[in-house]
Amino acid sequence: MIRSLGIATTTFLLLAGVLSAQEPRKPNIVLIISDDQAWTDYGFTGHADIKTPNLDQLAKQSVVFRRGYVPTSLCRPSLATIITGRYAHEHGITGNDPSPKNIQPQSELYRERRQTLIDKLELFETLPKALAKAGYASFQTGKWWEGNFRNGGFTEGMTQGFPNPQGRHGDAGLEIGRSGLNPI
Repeated sequence: MIRSLGIATTTFLLLAGVLSAQEPRKPNIVLIISDDQAWTDYGFTGHADIKTPNLDQLAKQSVVFRRGYVPTSLCRPSLATIITGRYAHEHGITGNDPSPKNIQPQSELYRERRQTLIDKLELFETLPKALAKAGYASFQTGKWWEGNFRNGGFTEGMTQGFPNPQGRHGDAGLEIGRSGLNPI
């Protein structure tokens, strides 16, 4: 069972559960991608000071990808690569924000260009869409640059869209990492 991925550039959580009780052999899939951490920043990878007992237990029972590398140096293109299985030059999302950089987030031009980036996902089958074909439900939470969770093909999710101009990569979806986790 795939339950943990130790390195990436974006916070993103995909939970997929079997919809049909008739097929108990299908594994549950939990894909955890963490933001701005090195592959050694967990207890199960040998960090002397950082304690991650829950992740350590999950890692003991799971497949851990110890040589996962980000495809680009930016959050949004990396997430788009993970969800589509395509590199940035293929899916066309090559930056975090629409170009040029001096567009004001409150402007109509910014919103139009942001939507153009979001629409690029429609050109590809995403991981949640592929999982749905196999009978899975999927849930999005965490950093999500593409507006509503449905834009990636998730069946459920927390990120609803863009409630304010500064909410460029999540709204309620970011709460799990900001206030939903208690330190040990």
